[in-house]
Amino acid sequence: MSTEQPIWTPDPRQVQSTLIHRFAVEASKVTGRKFDDYESLWRWSIDDRESFWSLVWDFCGLRGERGARVLLDGDRMPGARWFPDARLNLAENLLDRGPTPDSPAVIFWGEDKVRREISHRQLRASVAAVARALRARGVQAGDRVAALMPNMPEALVAMLAAASIGAVFTSTSPDFGVQGVIDRFGQTEPRVLFAVDGYWYNGKGVDCMPKLREIVDRLPGVEVVILTRYLNAEAPTASISRCQTYEDFVAPHGNSTEIEFAPLPFDHPLYILYSSGTTGIPKAIVHGTGGTLLQHLKEQQLHCDVRPGDRYFYFTTLGWTMWNILMSVLASGATILMYDGSPFAKDGRILFDLAAAEGMTHFGTSAKFIDAAAKAGLRPRDTHDLSKVRSMLSTGSPLVPESYDYVYDAIKPDLHLASMSGGTDICSAFVIGTPTLPVWRGEIQCRGLGMAVDVFDEAGHTLPRGKGELVCTKAFPCTPLGFWNDPQGRRFHSAYFERFANIWCHGDFCEMTPHGGMFIHGRSDATLNPGGVRIGTAEIYRQVEQLPEIVESLAIGQRWQADVRVVLFVRLAGGAVLDAALQDRIKKVIRDNTTSRHVPARIVEVTDIPRTKSGKLVELAVRDVVHGDTVRNIEALANPEALDQFRGRPELQS
Repeated sequence: MSTEQPIWTPDPRQVQSTLIHRFAVEASKVTGRKFDDYESLWRWSIDDRESFWSLVWDFCGLRGERGARVLLDGDRMPGARWFPDARLNLAENLLDRGPTPDSPAVIFWGEDKVRREISHRQLRASVAAVARALRARGVQAGDRVAALMPNMPEALVAMLAAASIGAVFTSTSPDFGVQGVIDRFGQTEPRVLFAVDGYWYNGKGVDCMPKLREIVDRLPGVEVVILTRYLNAEAPTASISRCQTYEDFVAPHGNSTEIEFAPLPFDHPLYILYSSGTTGIPKAIVHGTGGTLLQHLKEQQLHCDVRPGDRYFYFTTLGWTMWNILMSVLASGATILMYDGSPFAKDGRILFDLAAAEGMTHFGTSAKFIDAAAKAGLRPRDTHDLSKVRSMLSTGSPLVPESYDYVYDAIKPDLHLASMSGGTDICSAFVIGTPTLPVWRGEIQCRGLGMAVDVFDEAGHTLPRGKGELVCTKAFPCTPLGFWNDPQGRRFHSAYFERFANIWCHGDFCEMTPHGGMFIHGRSDATLNPGGVRIGTAEIYRQVEQLPEIVESLAIGQRWQADVRVVLFVRLAGGAVLDAALQDRIKKVIRDNTTSRHVPARIVEVTDIPRTKSGKLVELAVRDVVHGDTVRNIEALANPEALDQFRGRPELQS
């Protein structure tokens, strides 16, 4: 899959100035060892975890009392305890980190309708007022504070205010239906709900008030609803139980910028995130304060080279873990570039408009967006000033080799393209990029520092080459605390540790590369098994979607005659026809570039393909529909109506 030469190589002079290079120098002073390459630094980071994570704490400037002990029961997973004597607070670490108090902490675009800029001084004042208002309502450490909001500054303020107290913050995006919100917040029972009257998407206003009314009626534990008027300055609160405006909520508490930061244990719950799968009610995953912050600082400073004054963007919503990751860049002194709306607004140019206008340094997006920009023929390097962009970050699904070609040809030839994979489960990444290594076409560059990532076969043996399960063999600080309402930890253990004892099994089907990087071939539970041979769906997609007639595709394994056959669904470009000639070309490109077992037995045209609200394909939901099984968490889908196209297809009955 890789070319003979890397598609991008860092300038050796620039490597010397990266934060990860400086960190390696400090590590040499601590250990007396010389770290000549990334592999030696990574190996030390997993062999001497106590020294490594202690140095991350100091080097990245984490505020708080670290305590004497670093790791207890480090051979247990789950069960290891990191920094058991530490006391810290996330909000204290994210506030007042900018180059100056009046430099921007947040720049917000609401499509092309709204632009707001908030300084570090203003952000602190807003957080102080909301924190005092929450305390006046009796909110205490451990209480849940929820947000049903777009990616906008008020959501950040609510999160920081809750974190300053030690309340647990949980969120989802307002495009979820009523049942989707209840499936999430109904589990975690927030006392306070921050909400919005509506939002803009693709130029249209979406009114949330009728939906919000029903949601609040079904969440009796919510004591107060704090409404941000975004779509309509006159949106009434009287129709929503226990509701007041954001302005009225904070008005009595806005006279001081002093904040009382609760000193919290390292493992104090910080966030509850929700899995996005369609195999049942979402898992409510609890993430700890210290592990989340330490991991984010490590990734952003060492792997992404985020510095004070940088302008860091990720396209995300409050229903995706990337939102929580994006907020953490404040701890490195960077400015958050926030965007709410369609990423394809203004004919797909809106995010590049944002990058050019605001001096974006880190452009974070999804593999799907990059593929869509390529399919649309966009060439931002010809139309936008992207001179400040140093890194392009991609996650959400595997980034196919052709997307690497597109980025370096059409977006910018001299940036660091970093694909990464991890997710909601750890609120971060297992495999990631680094600005000190070459970028090879189609590969994620490296295993994250401090993450003992390996590839296992089905018997639990390491696979230096070949496809297997992505695992982590040693405990790491951002291991989630567990699932909400799982006091014995049985569901948590079953989700990650049942397959291999004392080993985190992530559920990705993957392969190490000769360069120390990784290919992700898809989710393990979505792998295809024709004739008993495991095939990753991403292997098929990256071949099929090279064809100009194919916009996107989805593959499943259909149970057939005591075996499994590969079925490929395709969405065609305008004017294309799925005739025998195109079917033959699809099969040929798959056969020529993979194996004959990858070739689909049936190719079926659809006009839409279902995805989660964070943009991930839902092979399992489609497989359930094809087999006549129930899709249990339909609310997780952005376009559930698309499933109707897969039900009862005559092409699949013979």
